[in-house]
Amino acid sequence: MRVLSIIPARGGSKGIPKKNMAPLDGKPLIFFTIQASLASKYINRTIVSSDDLKTLTVAKKYGAEIVRRPNKISRDDSLYQLLIIHSLDYIRKKDGYRPDIIVYLQPTSPLRTGSDIDKAMNLMLAKKAPALISVCALDKKFLKIFRVDNLGYLKGVVNDDYPFANRQNLPDVFMPNGAIFAIKTDIFLKRKQLFAPKTIPYIMSAECSIDIDTLDDLKRAEKILKKD
Repeated sequence: MRVLSIIPARGGSKGIPKKNMAPLDGKPLIFFTIQASLASKYINRTIVSSDDLKTLTVAKKYGAEIVRRPNKISRDDSLYQLLIIHSLDYIRKKDGYRPDIIVYLQPTSPLRTGSDIDKAMNLMLAKKAPALISVCALDKKFLKIFRVDNLGYLKGVVNDDYPFANRQNLPDVFMPNGAIFAIKTDIFLKRKQLFAPKTIPYIMSAECSIDIDTLDDLKRAEKILKKD
């Protein structure tokens, strides 16, 4: 089985300048995702896609294959699907490689490990699922949220019953944490997204689900890494 990980690492960032290269516990942020990918027993090839030459140089140093991403698909508003398709086209033309499964690993989830990837893959294969997304649990109270409709009236975001339901009667809810997306390649190419019917969850703790967006997030992640 051929499993390819694609790590998106655009050079620009609004929250933290050069975020993917920001220092974390003495290493650039992207190091932790490359390390996790290389540690997985399932992933055969690890690719870093970036428009930034320094990022590509560092990624190669840490053992990843590199793909230079065109500027036209490296903007703030560029769709992630485009960089995945670009990476797939690149390795197909380069050496005829086509993976069975794509694992999309964002560098902003440094606390996701190779063990997490393998557990997620074990689950996906055992359940014969077409796709998997890592998630963390949310407080059920968020199901009680209202929105305001076009006429200015309150409407329940899910339905009009949940805002008044007892907490214990509400279903468990989960949010994607951005750490692991896995999908069969043929399904991705058909749907052009990382979600498919019968996508299953891989549940991670809130602590390991830190998504680096601010300097405070980096400080929190560093404390956890030092604690371990």
